[in-house]
Amino acid sequence: MTILDHNLIPESLDSYWMPFTPNRQFKEKPRFIVKARGMYYFDSNDHKVMDASAGLWCVNAGHYRTHINEAIRQQLEELDFAHSFNSGHPLAFQYAERLVQHFPAPLRHVFFTNSGSESVDTALKIAIAYHKVCGKGSKHRLIGREKGYHGMGFGGVSVGGLVKNRSSFGPLLPGVDHIRHTLDTKQNAFSRGLPAHGAELADDLQRLVDLHGADTIAAVIVEPVAGAGGVVMPPEGYLQRLREICTKNDILLIFDEVITGFGRLGASCAAERFGVTPDIMTTAKGITNATIPMGAVFVSDTIFDAFMAMPDPGVELNHGYTYSGHPLACAAAMATLDIYESEDLFTRARDLNDHWMDSALKLQQAPNVTDIRCLGFIGAIDLAARDGAPAARGMDVARRCYENGVWMRNIGDTLVLSPPLIITREEITQIFDTINEAIRACE
Repeated sequence: MTILDHNLIPESLDSYWMPFTPNRQFKEKPRFIVKARGMYYFDSNDHKVMDASAGLWCVNAGHYRTHINEAIRQQLEELDFAHSFNSGHPLAFQYAERLVQHFPAPLRHVFFTNSGSESVDTALKIAIAYHKVCGKGSKHRLIGREKGYHGMGFGGVSVGGLVKNRSSFGPLLPGVDHIRHTLDTKQNAFSRGLPAHGAELADDLQRLVDLHGADTIAAVIVEPVAGAGGVVMPPEGYLQRLREICTKNDILLIFDEVITGFGRLGASCAAERFGVTPDIMTTAKGITNATIPMGAVFVSDTIFDAFMAMPDPGVELNHGYTYSGHPLACAAAMATLDIYESEDLFTRARDLNDHWMDSALKLQQAPNVTDIRCLGFIGAIDLAARDGAPAARGMDVARRCYENGVWMRNIGDTLVLSPPLIITREEITQIFDTINEAIRACE
């Protein structure tokens, strides 16, 4: 096999069980992506399509960044792998020290993982273990939110609130409950940025405190902006109210920023963008520009110091992964951070925010559009379902957009957008013009 043979169409499609995919349907009419450059993908038919999803919310600096590629190559020349169990390699420490400077104090300590799912499960375990270290072992209950997506580990699925992701896997973790979601299309349809109504929905957490007792609840985990649940924005004041309730009841607040971290909303993270600092933050996706799997869990000084103050001189947290802080991942992440800094990509979504929202909200005039939600470089367009055929209109619109040169995801009848941060004003216009044509053509 030559170096390019891996991009030829395979003779057999039987062995690979694809994730989140109707495998039989895909393999009847497969689509193969074979190349990527900048804002664009190329498929095996030599069709060029703009990446309007940054891969899966993760290629924030655009495809094929030679600086990242070269950093990975150089690291391979020196050290391909070293584990972090009672050992270490310099780059993991150097990267951690540099990384935390970009995130809100006091989140000054970072635990490396390999994905968003691992980051979430790590955060949940740290939260429960922290209370135990502090002599509060009864605080073991975890609170998620309806419509939340927190990866596909058992912990993440348990606190997640998407029925299709939960229904096949039994009772999941015990001691988990959920607060209400914040999607209110009756009061907040076509909001420009954060919706005005719904801050009081945060009080649903107080309801669960009253039900279960604050002395049993370890943490609540929310996405500041829900992604896979359909891009659901926090109402104005909602996150601040959650923070207040958590502080009052000694509950750790976890922000799942796997999607919103690394510039998606026009800041390093949603915590910075909204001025609300959690106790723990999960990240992944954009951390390496998707070149090497990696994630990071940020914890506050208070949490880290509690573990470091344990009288037992042994392992403070019996948790980790073979590939935690992998040398290649750290090299890729360090080079990615170079690009974020040198090109001011963390603020780019804020600089172009008005044009993004103006372009998105113009689709309000298109037929069958029932809601639009947008902020930074994230957006969702809800389409009315066809009678007896849910998701069909969304699939048809997404397919036509792909044929016309823009590739986005549809989650049922919702079109979801999250382009690379390098997108230009002209490309923003192109995306929404293409969507507009496709919606009108697929009535």
